[in-house]
Amino acid sequence: MIENRYYAPSVHGPYELLELGDLPLTAGGTLPGARLAYAAYGSLNAAGDNAVLVPTWFGGTHLPIATYWLGAGRALDPERHFVIVANQLGGGLSSSPHQADGPAFPALRIEDDVRAQALLLDRLGVERLALVAGASMAAQQALAWATLHPDRVGRLAAVAGTAVTPPQVALLAASLADALVSDPGFADGGYASAGDVRDGLLRVARLWAAVGHSNAFWAAEHWRTLGFGSAEKFRVGTLDAHFTRMDPLALLRMLDKLAHADVTRASGADLATTLGAVEAPAFVMPVDHDQLFGVETCAAEARLLGRGELRVIESVTGHQAIFGFDPAFRDQLDRHLRELLATPL
Repeated sequence: MIENRYYAPSVHGPYELLELGDLPLTAGGTLPGARLAYAAYGSLNAAGDNAVLVPTWFGGTHLPIATYWLGAGRALDPERHFVIVANQLGGGLSSSPHQADGPAFPALRIEDDVRAQALLLDRLGVERLALVAGASMAAQQALAWATLHPDRVGRLAAVAGTAVTPPQVALLAASLADALVSDPGFADGGYASAGDVRDGLLRVARLWAAVGHSNAFWAAEHWRTLGFGSAEKFRVGTLDAHFTRMDPLALLRMLDKLAHADVTRASGADLATTLGAVEAPAFVMPVDHDQLFGVETCAAEARLLGRGELRVIESVTGHQAIFGFDPAFRDQLDRHLRELLATPL
């Protein structure tokens, strides 16, 4: 076990842990004594029809979602909705390598997150979701929910993410993984602390800076609107600070999960058939400057969904807009989610 204070409630805010027992895994084997970290906001109404599930994205936790996606007067308002934010397996708060098996921690897939989240909903007494919404890897979880448990999904919102990981993103995931394992301090996963792999984590942060934020973001010096005096100070103060505190093996398990995301694996059918069987109203919401999950790719999947509609979010930030720092992103997200939540089932 490797102690990492970054994953403490004092950093991310309070959360609950659900004991899942031994969880069967899609890639084979089981995750012994699996635990799912989650935070819930609001309460389930008497009709049981106001539950919203929001999984976490790559490198994220419930904190940015609670801070920038939820709130009084927002589309996802805990006064009206029972919002459940589930931290993905292998992400640091739920069962993750640094807590137990280190490099022997098993491979995870998006389906495993959905399986764990379904057990969570059972425990919370939620039979059907009014909405499952997510961004990036969480969009992949949301789309998997709609294909694996169509009877439990009322509506679907996929923000800046696709049902099948695009080849370019899979290549990026492999490059980020190489940046970590090539650090001598990684020592085949035998490092004593994240600090031993600081150089590799910094390489991940710099690679992510190049793709997570758009060229327009850097060219327009948009980081100035966030209170930074230079691009270097922005990179060091945000991405470097974010990634260098994380556990390298947790990042590797998430990257492997990202590279293998594919809803057709469980269905056994092609993508058109798999997405075409989804009957829930679905908004696919790419970010116009996203260099990872582009508008064209997302639009193609939206056309395959039975009741899919494309809603493009405009943000010069690019993929990192999902964190919600851009007020324009938040406004557009709220507008689309309100429309979706008002859509008859």
